[in-house]
Amino acid sequence: MNPTIKVIRFPILKRLFSFTESHRQLLWFAFVMSVVLAALSPVRPYLIQLSVDKYIRNKWWEGLLYISLIHFTLLAIESSLRFRFLFKINWLGQTVVNAIRKTVFEKILFQNIRYYDNTAIGTLTTRTVNDMEAINDVFSEGIISIVSDILTIIAIIIMMLFTDWRLTLIVLTTFPALIIATYFFKESVNKSFHSVRNAVASLNAFAQEHITGMYLVQAFAAEERELFNFKKINREHRNANVKAIFAYSVFFPIVEIILAVSMGLLVWWGAVRMLQYEVTAGVVIAFVMYLNLLFRPLRMLADKFNVLQMGLVAAERVFSVLDSEEIQLNKGIINKEHINGEVIFDNVHFSYKEDIPVLRGISFKINPGETFALVGHTGAGKTSLISILNRMYEIQSGHILIDGIDIRDYDVDCIRSHIGIVLQDVFLFSGTIHENISLRNENVSRNRVEEVCKMLGIHDFIISLPGGYDFNVMERGNTLSQGQRQLLSFARALVYNPSILILDEATSSVDSESEQLIQRAIDTLIKDRTAIIIAHRLSTIRKAKQILMMEKGKIIEQGNHESLLAMKGKYFQLYTSGEKEEILPLHSNL
Repeated sequence: MNPTIKVIRFPILKRLFSFTESHRQLLWFAFVMSVVLAALSPVRPYLIQLSVDKYIRNKWWEGLLYISLIHFTLLAIESSLRFRFLFKINWLGQTVVNAIRKTVFEKILFQNIRYYDNTAIGTLTTRTVNDMEAINDVFSEGIISIVSDILTIIAIIIMMLFTDWRLTLIVLTTFPALIIATYFFKESVNKSFHSVRNAVASLNAFAQEHITGMYLVQAFAAEERELFNFKKINREHRNANVKAIFAYSVFFPIVEIILAVSMGLLVWWGAVRMLQYEVTAGVVIAFVMYLNLLFRPLRMLADKFNVLQMGLVAAERVFSVLDSEEIQLNKGIINKEHINGEVIFDNVHFSYKEDIPVLRGISFKINPGETFALVGHTGAGKTSLISILNRMYEIQSGHILIDGIDIRDYDVDCIRSHIGIVLQDVFLFSGTIHENISLRNENVSRNRVEEVCKMLGIHDFIISLPGGYDFNVMERGNTLSQGQRQLLSFARALVYNPSILILDEATSSVDSESEQLIQRAIDTLIKDRTAIIIAHRLSTIRKAKQILMMEKGKIIEQGNHESLLAMKGKYFQLYTSGEKEEILPLHSNL
């Protein structure tokens, strides 16, 4: 067993039960039911003993009828209580899981983007789905059920000792063997469950990643190689489960053997004492029932302890997500309905990892309504610059001002509501075109969406699709072309009427026909807005008011298109090099 789990078990359990605060009465009801059911469990064998020794032996049929009615009434009451007990603890488990899952997903939604740089999506899926089911087991098959079983065992042993302590000691001589077998079973299954949980997380992460990137896998004919890797992970998952199955296959027959030995001792010793008139037939029959009632919870107790253990391991993993400090700290309080769009970077330094600078001393100013362009080779820091503008990442030093106010003084939602972003890799959710443009925001009406699409010149393209705005784009928009997805992303950005617009390589992956339509859409997008354009294609930024040439996280040249060409520096080299083929004929719409 992992020693760490032993140390944190009770704090984790206590934290889990903190989610039952609003259901304390139900929790106490469950524990009270545990006591009541434990107290009722040895009553029916005792009634059988009375029936045999007092009524059947003496042929008192009227009394036998009464005690049989009592027996059936007790059975009905016990069954009804057990039903309510099982239903309530399972309902409590699902309610707690529902609360935790909402809390976890809320945490995931508001995590800093940096968190996702270091966390596999499949792992988070496991935390949100599989681990939650394990947490449910803590309530449905874990702590409350264990308490009920232990109380039942205690009640039955007490009743057995009260009935005949000598016979009790004889039949319980097999208990040490049962305790030893239970211990080894628990340890073996516990280790296997750890391996299973890790394998499930690996399977989810691998499947999520490769199904998402299936186009790339097939494009590079990597199916066989990835299938081999999947088989390896899947085999580890199977082997972990097989070890657990082996432990179960050994343990349960051993329990049956121990029960059979106890029954044999009961029959032998009971028969000897019956011949000596020291015990009655009713006592022996009752003891047969006591043993069956005793071994039933004992048979499952070790398994329930493992279920509890695995539930706590799952809870620990879930709580590690909840305790992550990568969440975006929203310290700002300024919330403005309108901003002009002035942007100032003042000696900004930024890095994703310590001691590996990405942006070094970046300073510039963008006036409201001005078109601003960033140029540079891959890795120059262009995308990082826009990522810190909308606080996806926090800068290490310097200041970023919008309308003269540091962005850290703004409410994060305020900042992002005024910044529209169009990325090169457009992500569309499963759903309709309307839902993807409005992002399911009920405040964005159908009329507003259609108005924006007409403004961008894409209304005709949308209504030509089956269902028009109700056309289902499927996951990631796979039923649309790259250009069509890009146009929808423009509508998504414009529908919120942002004061600052960011276009990150918005035309780098589309054909020339789509690009012409996109360029016309860009004209509409940037009108009367502060626009920051990142592009490899110089044709898309040559008319910008300011152009920044970046290299290795620094600004090496700054000016408009003509002045930068006159410098005959890096921008001039970029313009006159192999890029020149790409920009002919030149577009002049910016």
